[in-house]
Amino acid sequence: KDQIQIHFFRFAQLQPLENYGQVYIRTDDIDGLYESFISNHVDIHPNGKLQNKPWGQREFSILDPDHNLLTFGQSLI
Repeated sequence: KDQIQIHFFRFAQLQPLENYGQVYIRTDDIDGLYESFISNHVDIHPNGKLQNKPWGQREFSILDPDHNLLTFGQSLI
């Protein structure tokens, strides 16, 4: 979407429950993206509900099937 590419690779030796991968994805419409995830029944991380953070970002987070933390954010500044 919007000329962004994300590449995923299969790692047969990966132990998902021991994975601590993390990605931060910036957007210009965090509220719209969050509502899209909710309406498509995407599970939001229990500690990652949409909220304004003290560091000037509005963010939410999900876990992918391999337990990578995907955080989506928009600058409030």
